[in-house]
Amino acid sequence: MHEHNRISLQKMNDVEFHIEYEENGLMKYHHLFHPNQGLRYSDSDLEYLCKYYEVDGIESMAMGLGRSPKSIVQKVYVLKKQKIFEMYKNRNSHWN
Repeated sequence: MHEHNRISLQKMNDVEFHIEYEENGLMKYHHLFHPNQGLRYSDSDLEYLCKYYEVDGIESMAMGLGRSPKSIVQKVYVLKKQKIFEMYKNRNSHWN
């Protein structure tokens, strides 16, 4: 374990579990909080992510979409690089 990684002991429904954090303070993947990790993003997920990313922030997006904060940041980077972030942001198919 590196010194820069924080570990937090949490309790939920009388079950204790550890949460680890990246150097930048973002939560690392945890199966209880990120059940959609590794699954394909739905069209609705992408629209939600692009519409509310700048409003809600990384941690809220991660919890809302059930993915790690790191994967949220990576997905936004890819969508912006592919120049489709704004398309999803301005779409109103699922989120108005």
